[in-house]
Amino acid sequence: MKALANTCQPLYGDDVIARVLLVSALVLLAPASWAQETGSPQSPTQTEQPPKPAVEVYQAEVVATFPHDPKAFTQGLLWHDGWLYESTGRVGSSSVRKVNPQTGEVAIHSAIPFPQFGEGLAIWDDELISLTWRSGFIHRWGLTDITLARSDADYPFQGWGLSRFDQHLVASDGTEILRFLDPNDYSVQRTIKVTLNGQPLPQLNELEVVNGVILANVWKTDFIAGIDPQTGAVRFLIDCRTLPKYEGADREAVLNGIAWDAEGERLLVTGKLWPRLYEIQLKRRQPQAQGN
Repeated sequence: MKALANTCQPLYGDDVIARVLLVSALVLLAPASWAQETGSPQSPTQTEQPPKPAVEVYQAEVVATFPHDPKAFTQGLLWHDGWLYESTGRVGSSSVRKVNPQTGEVAIHSAIPFPQFGEGLAIWDDELISLTWRSGFIHRWGLTDITLARSDADYPFQGWGLSRFDQHLVASDGTEILRFLDPNDYSVQRTIKVTLNGQPLPQLNELEVVNGVILANVWKTDFIAGIDPQTGAVRFLIDCRTLPKYEGADREAVLNGIAWDAEGERLLVTGKLWPRLYEIQLKRRQPQAQGN
């Protein structure tokens, strides 16, 4: 993962990956509803050549598998001192929890106040900070016992993903905008617009910061975007289509949840309502020869 922070070489993959990386493939990355709202980009004319891919693509390879609560609608995930901390969503079952990563058992949990819908989760000093979707609340929880320590109302944006970045929190709201927040009063210090090949990349969801790069699940896709925190440009994509699919599961049981074990240099991913948590390694997809 250290190498990913400094890489930005062109890559030409197979047809599916190429379409993801082209401007016209933004619709493929987003849910159908978004495509209907925005309309598909027009096909390039004979005199207009589509832009070439400008980011790396890495294939996710599973190296270890662990149990995960199949009832957990995962919204936020992080690693700290050998434990997983997780926030879950859906009205009536939203919670913040401390989880044994080896067994998937929940050691401690607290319910997010009804009828709030839990979202992203970050750690700040000895507290956890959790977002809610549309209710405008941000909660702080004691790290050791997961007790509610403080609640703040009137957060003016939808809550999706949350992570710590240096001396700020970084938050997503389901659009292409990431906001860097003051960790005390949640005021916006700066924003970036996330772009893929120069075009906005919306539907950014759960966040994790790894070696100075922001990783973001792209909602309802099998891709994780690696984002430059200064420019917002997507520097690489992680292709997670090789992870097992759960046939017959809830249609919302999508990839969502990224945790980074900095000490062990391990990247962990899961999904909403997934029965497994995966440790993955990233293998660079080799460029394919281009025909004349």
